[in-house]
Amino acid sequence: MAVTAHAPDDGAVRRRVLLVAILATFVAFLDGTVVTVALPAIGRELGGGSDAVLGLQQWVVDAYLVTLGSLILLAGSLSDVYGRRRVLAAGLVGFALASAACALAPTGAALVAARAVQGVAGALLVPSSLAMIVSAFDGEDQGRAIGRWTAWTGAAAIVGPLVGGVLVDTLSWRFVFWLTVPVCVMTTALLRRLPGGSRAPDRRIDARGAALAAVGLAATVSALIEAGRLGWGHPLVAGGLAVGVASLVTFLVTQARSRDPMLPLRLFSARNFAWGNAATAAIYGALGFGGFLVTLFLQQVAGYPATLAGLAQLPATFAMLGLSSRFGALAGRYGARAFMTVGPLLAAAGFLLMLVTDAGAHYWTQVLPGMLVFGLGLAVTVAPLTAAILGAVPPADAGIASGVNNAVARVAGLVVVALAGVILGGALDVGAFHRGLLVTAALFAVGGLTSLAGIRRPADGGTLGS
Repeated sequence: MAVTAHAPDDGAVRRRVLLVAILATFVAFLDGTVVTVALPAIGRELGGGSDAVLGLQQWVVDAYLVTLGSLILLAGSLSDVYGRRRVLAAGLVGFALASAACALAPTGAALVAARAVQGVAGALLVPSSLAMIVSAFDGEDQGRAIGRWTAWTGAAAIVGPLVGGVLVDTLSWRFVFWLTVPVCVMTTALLRRLPGGSRAPDRRIDARGAALAAVGLAATVSALIEAGRLGWGHPLVAGGLAVGVASLVTFLVTQARSRDPMLPLRLFSARNFAWGNAATAAIYGALGFGGFLVTLFLQQVAGYPATLAGLAQLPATFAMLGLSSRFGALAGRYGARAFMTVGPLLAAAGFLLMLVTDAGAHYWTQVLPGMLVFGLGLAVTVAPLTAAILGAVPPADAGIASGVNNAVARVAGLVVVALAGVILGGALDVGAFHRGLLVTAALFAVGGLTSLAGIRRPADGGTLGS
């Protein structure tokens, strides 16, 4: 039986649901960012030469995001068909094993392969976690719960560099991957104490769609990463783009015709779902690239130790933890549009403030002010964005809707990171850093303006079929 907000004496169950959802998603998001601060150390040990270092660093990030982004839609369907608890348990076990394989990787190729497997397991965690929250809470309580979920899971994306920096400086980059293993074990134990979730066994799994999405994303991202090194006219780049784009177009065609599509295009008839995902693409593209950019610059150009590079981004974490739940509740009461507009614009302003940074990157005057404004903007944005998108679809579609939104977020991040070589010109210096800041700020601004143009209160067109 599904857990609902109306069941008697379910306060303890709902708190446990929220804790499990936060922990499960936390590890998936943490491993998406904790590795960034370890990239210089990984490059030194496994890079195989200066010409190959940037490519390896991009692939360590994007191998995880490719499989996560391409399979997260399938995972949303799996959670609805087989039950959210069962899929979540499989994801936790797989994530722990893949993390151990990353920690033990003897070569760069082995690390990239293990990161890809880690992304497969991570894809099983996010949609099931958020769908459990949507099923267990409603009304303003749901907005507050989603706010807490986004605060902690969003903070994982920012606190990751700090935790990773401490581990890299005091132990080894390999301990960055050991970090999530005990969390997975603990979360699996907590999950066993929850009642089983709802299932929709009449739905089918869209294996063809999953294959097309995986091939399309992998080929496209591979071409984008190698374009900076080989050039756009190289056969591997041009051919990869052709295969990738053709696969993604075919994927969309099959989704329109499938009885049980992995990406139900009908969901986009809800105005807030469609516009919210468009805003998500810009905002999370900025977030993924901005974190990658700042972390590498502070270490490789400004000479920060890994720990200090992580500490530099801590103010944004505190803003997320302290304010996201409040803004999630306010969005539930007043609507998400204003928050989704102002928040990304504040985040854009934060990155623009860092344009004063030079090669020394003086923290108190050149880095901290931008980080504070960016953190405030992120806290204003994330919970209202998630609540607006999930509030636009029926609860029965919560798993797949969460999968779609998270796929959009992860794919946006991986595509922009894949373009890092093109944006930065193949080498990271002060000029390249400033170009990257401008690109990040522009993407955040696009996200805010998209929200302003498209998001409405549910009664004004936010719900499915309205």
